[in-house]
Amino acid sequence: MERKNYTVILVPHARAKFRKFQVSNVHLWLAAATVALLTAGVALVAWTQFALPVDEAQVANLRQENEQLRKVNTSFEDGIRELQGKLDNYEERTRKLAIVAGIEEFTAANDTGVGGTGLDLETGLEGLSAVDSELDRLTETLSTVESRFAEQARWAASVPSVYPAEGLLTSGFGIRKDPLTGRQAMHQGVDISALRGKPIYATADGLVVRSGRLGHLGNAVYLSHGYGLTTRYGHMSKLAVESGQKVKRGDLIGYVGSTGRSTGYHLHYEVREDGRPVNPRAYMLDHLDSIDG
Repeated sequence: MERKNYTVILVPHARAKFRKFQVSNVHLWLAAATVALLTAGVALVAWTQFALPVDEAQVANLRQENEQLRKVNTSFEDGIRELQGKLDNYEERTRKLAIVAGIEEFTAANDTGVGGTGLDLETGLEGLSAVDSELDRLTETLSTVESRFAEQARWAASVPSVYPAEGLLTSGFGIRKDPLTGRQAMHQGVDISALRGKPIYATADGLVVRSGRLGHLGNAVYLSHGYGLTTRYGHMSKLAVESGQKVKRGDLIGYVGSTGRSTGYHLHYEVREDGRPVNPRAYMLDHLDSIDG
């Protein structure tokens, strides 16, 4: 190819000098070939990406994975809703228990529900976090309710509430004529007349603090029930418990007798609040038929 030279002149708008560039036909052919190669490369890449056959197996795998993710997402959302429903039920039951237990400070928590379609990961995690916080709060409240119920149960078991023995109430609490001296005197308990050897029972849960020969009460048992409550059982023919022994309401502690300062077979029974004798009749609510048979 014969080499030819060409001159390119640039004419500026201002009064600047003219600029001249000299190129040959070889330079022009090289530039044209470069542009053609770049165009062909771009076209080849585009054809490779869009014109080649699609891998159907890969597409099927992607569709299957997408379907599995959709099912997991739906299951996740349903699981949160089910958990929320159970949580609402537990909260309502806890609220009722708290009222029964006398816990007035219990209040319902903020709504932690989630819903809608297409639950995303962020919303799901927020829902789980709210449910987790609510569960912690309910666990704490239930622990308080449980403790309160346990305390109430201990108190109820520690309050004398039954007859200590089956028999005839022959003498009440208060000022009376002393059967031995004939003078007016304070009777600090009640007397229950019964046959010798009839069983005597603890009227509440407690601890045997004294058991033995105790002055004018003869063979006697003193029980401490906590909460400032104590009971005394006197004139027994025989003791069935020892000091330091724990007893439950209805446990056998001795037998009716006439030991000590007594005129006949009977049980002398006392109830004391913080050491002060009170009328036992206020605590004698139920008979012991189910215990004594």
